[in-house]
Amino acid sequence: MCGIVGLLIKTPALRERLGELLVPMMIGMTERGPDSAGLAVYSDQLQHGYKYSLYSGDLALDWQSLADHLQEDHQQEAGFSGTSNHAILTSSLAPDVVRHWLHAHYPGLHILSCGRAIDLYKDIGSPQQVSDRYGFSQLKGSHAIGHTRMATESAVTPDRAHPFTAGVDFCLVHNGSLSNPYGLRRKLEPEGIHFDTDNDTEAACRFLEWRMREGDNLSQAIQKGFQELDGFYTFLIGTDDQMALVRDPFACKPAIVAETDDYVAIASEFRSLAHLPGVKHAKIYEPAPEEIYVWKI
Repeated sequence: MCGIVGLLIKTPALRERLGELLVPMMIGMTERGPDSAGLAVYSDQLQHGYKYSLYSGDLALDWQSLADHLQEDHQQEAGFSGTSNHAILTSSLAPDVVRHWLHAHYPGLHILSCGRAIDLYKDIGSPQQVSDRYGFSQLKGSHAIGHTRMATESAVTPDRAHPFTAGVDFCLVHNGSLSNPYGLRRKLEPEGIHFDTDNDTEAACRFLEWRMREGDNLSQAIQKGFQELDGFYTFLIGTDDQMALVRDPFACKPAIVAETDDYVAIASEFRSLAHLPGVKHAKIYEPAPEEIYVWKI
């Protein structure tokens, strides 16, 4: 049992309050996921280069030295902003170049996400603890996707917390359990796709992002997922300009949507939506099984 939350802001003036509105949603899911939590937030896209969300764990890293080292080796400008053991690195280099360099020079570092719009934070602890640790209430942006985890099939570690990411600006959170993640791995690894964990959600994330790199749009990729992903799931997916929700054909994992002129809010239970402004007048509904819901910013 886990908790998922998502918030897409339609009214630009409210984007300053994204984190403020989202943190109570995550805390409302504490009983569903007390062991780790994470959040992917999407803000204005970089015009040049990419952002990398990095996690150092127990390593004591000097983020400024890391950025200087990258800049010196490649003669390309690099910058960073850091929060505790997380940092956001920016570089104009191609993602493959940066990933290879980080793996070679900082092998203990986890690359949590890559993109022009996404920043990602996840760690062990209750939703309140993780939110406080990384200042979630201060985050701003157009949309965000969060997760509170109760581990059932893999260890409680920061890298196995959600959201999972693949490619550029793509993330996924999951409530449920897949029965065929290793079959998906055997399908994807010959395509050159590398897996970082043994978590079943990572397999779903990498499959759907692979389908999009193969030319599918988001809805088409999810439609193929109905054929390939075996198990119970509610998925909430983020891209740079979209948020999508889908439940398996049996819809045994809960979800509720509240939609107003100002926002679309999603959670596993209504109690995480009750504090939102104007929610009493929102269109509130339970998503249908095996139906794809997509909202664009």
